[in-house]
Amino acid sequence: MVDKYTAVWVSHSSMGDFIKCPRSYYLHNMYKDPRTGHKVSIVNPHMSLGVAVHEVLEGLADFPAESRMDRDLLALYEAGWKKVTGKKGGFTSNEEEKEFKARGTVMLKKVASDPRFLVNKCIKLKKDTMPCNFYLSEEHNIILNGLVDWIEYLPETDSLHIIDFKTGKVEEKDGSLQLPIYLLLCDALQKREVTKASYWYLETDRLVGKELPDIDTARRDVLEVAMKVKEARDNAKREGVDKAFICPQGAYDANTKEGGCNNCRPYELILLRDPAMESVGVGGFSQDMYIAKKV
Repeated sequence: MVDKYTAVWVSHSSMGDFIKCPRSYYLHNMYKDPRTGHKVSIVNPHMSLGVAVHEVLEGLADFPAESRMDRDLLALYEAGWKKVTGKKGGFTSNEEEKEFKARGTVMLKKVASDPRFLVNKCIKLKKDTMPCNFYLSEEHNIILNGLVDWIEYLPETDSLHIIDFKTGKVEEKDGSLQLPIYLLLCDALQKREVTKASYWYLETDRLVGKELPDIDTARRDVLEVAMKVKEARDNAKREGVDKAFICPQGAYDANTKEGGCNNCRPYELILLRDPAMESVGVGGFSQDMYIAKKV
């Protein structure tokens, strides 16, 4: 019998953690600090910039298409930035914060001057207090969850165009699971067909169309990674975490401070209470947030 409370929940970010380093997946998505009972997370300026800009743009979907762009995007951004200002946003100096905040301002000015599809009808996937989710595999008790940045309705074909907002400078690599996951979420949670997909690189204001996989290929590719996550979690129960979640570059040695990779090493330092990682409070979903001190 399926049970959402015992299911393995996977998302684009958690599976991305696992692909890069199973150990970092465990430390970010499963480990809880025994002192607080909270999971731990590392915040950085790139993440905070993305959060602030996404909040403004995704929030526009709550308003009718014809009046959507009447909103003052920069005022909304200014208000949202208060949630990520200072160390809680991963900023280690006022200069660094000003630089990142200015990048977001430029992006939103470009959007305001040419909102593209934002002035068209859109749809939102139904969700409750949890991100949108569905059973990727009832047989294996795996749930896929995630949020689609924007879903434009295409009236001429009664179909959908899914868009992912990109605030970083690096382009999404071919083979990314992001669009297949978006496709699966839309297929499971609403009835219209997805016929178009794009990345919107906001800093350069480039809308890049991407070819969508067929639904069966998308399901196969996502389930393949999800099953590896589930297998590792099952192995952890039988053999222990250290044997199930292994860094591909070797275990971190607390004495020599060698080993591990760039993905898991900062989390290892948190576990060791290393002063290189500074606690900056509790974030969303009751996670203990840390930043890496600059040396």
